[in-house]
Amino acid sequence: MLSLNDFQSLLAGYARRHPFPDDPPMLYEPCTYMLSLRSKRLRPVLTLMACELFIDEVERALPAAWAVELFHNFTLIHDDIMDAAPLRRGQPTVHTRWNVNTGILSGDVMLIFAYKHLLKVHNDRIAVQLVNIFNRVAIQVCEGQQRDLDFEQRDEVSLSEYLYMIEQKTAVLLGGALEMGACCAGASAVDGMHLYYFGLQAGTAFQIQDDWLDAYGDPERVGKQVGGDILQNKKTFLTLKTLELADEADRAALREWLRTPADTPGKVEAVRALFDRYDISAHVAEAKAKLQRSAYEHLDAVKVPLDRQTLLRQTVEQLLERDH
Repeated sequence: MLSLNDFQSLLAGYARRHPFPDDPPMLYEPCTYMLSLRSKRLRPVLTLMACELFIDEVERALPAAWAVELFHNFTLIHDDIMDAAPLRRGQPTVHTRWNVNTGILSGDVMLIFAYKHLLKVHNDRIAVQLVNIFNRVAIQVCEGQQRDLDFEQRDEVSLSEYLYMIEQKTAVLLGGALEMGACCAGASAVDGMHLYYFGLQAGTAFQIQDDWLDAYGDPERVGKQVGGDILQNKKTFLTLKTLELADEADRAALREWLRTPADTPGKVEAVRALFDRYDISAHVAEAKAKLQRSAYEHLDAVKVPLDRQTLLRQTVEQLLERDH
């Protein structure tokens, strides 16, 4: 069985063997730059781990894993444009370093290269299955991003709507990465779907934890300003759960704070005080625990020996319990 470092090394080697072309440089240099930014490459690693649940020849899954990584980075390039974000992983975003048009076009070509890699798999039948999984997931990611944009224009968003949005925008790619790894190994469709739902539930819990860290994490460990979501008036699990639980006066107070500019003195402290009043951290832990139980029920249903699941379980557990 391989280690996490082994999987990351396999991905790095595949990337070196399949670089982007040199010409035209304004198209391809941003793609190479984006992929060079510091990243654990979690999603493609999950693809390889899922493959290894069933077979030892994980190299079979490398083209699909790299397609997942290319797709993920394509979405990040375009998301950064939509969010007007200046930094990604501590470095200038593609559209900041070059320009918006370059960001759009380089993201587009990265997506097309993802399809090229999917077609490099060892078996034509599996390639067709992978493209179908990939298309289903990609459409859902785009739908989730649109819902997120729509929510910025709406005063009223329910917690259930928010959970569905993060499921589509974030979690489906984790689930799809796992399902694609199973597909590369020739696993049954039933096992593939259990892995998909394992990733879906774990990915949703991951985003809820991310929401909590934004409000309560240690800034030195998180690596960014704590309370950024509050300052930007974002609708998160914490704000929506508080609005659901709060009495009329506190609900009105929270809504008012979430309309104020980012530089309003005391904003983060006041909103966190409302979170604390309704013990939102406990509700976060409860929601995460429920999702984790459901996730592991799906993993338990996958027909492989438990010892082959060890690294996958450990990796996801560390992901969900992270403090940064």
